[in-house]
Amino acid sequence: MYKHQVDLRVRYSHTDQMGYCYYGNYAQFYEIGRVESLRSLGFPYKSLEQQGVLLPVTDFTIKYLSPAYYDDLLTIHTVIKELPGVRIKFEYEIFNESGEKLNFGATTLVFVNKVSGKPIKCPEELSKQLKEYI
Repeated sequence: MYKHQVDLRVRYSHTDQMGYCYYGNYAQFYEIGRVESLRSLGFPYKSLEQQGVLLPVTDFTIKYLSPAYYDDLLTIHTVIKELPGVRIKFEYEIFNESGEKLNFGATTLVFVNKVSGKPIKCPEELSKQLKEYI
């Protein structure tokens, strides 16, 4: 299992009229976790795109437990539990500074050839890198 974590501070623009971090922002927070986890493996999204590989999201799930508030420091835990084929699944948990789990969820993405728009297998180099953990 590959694990990565990144911190993010809730900005004023992330909050709604109730003072909560707006629920729609969590898709972006999950993206930050996903992008930074791939970067830590040596595969920034930009380089994948330059190689002609796109990664559209095909599934997004989330379960909210407690709200985050303005200026909270959040830690996004991102996990990859399975070796990717044509799809790659990321699981997430977000915690506040007190260690309270605020939500958890998952996204599934598909490796797509940029030119043809057709699904392709995970780049071999990424698969090799993940084999060390999974």
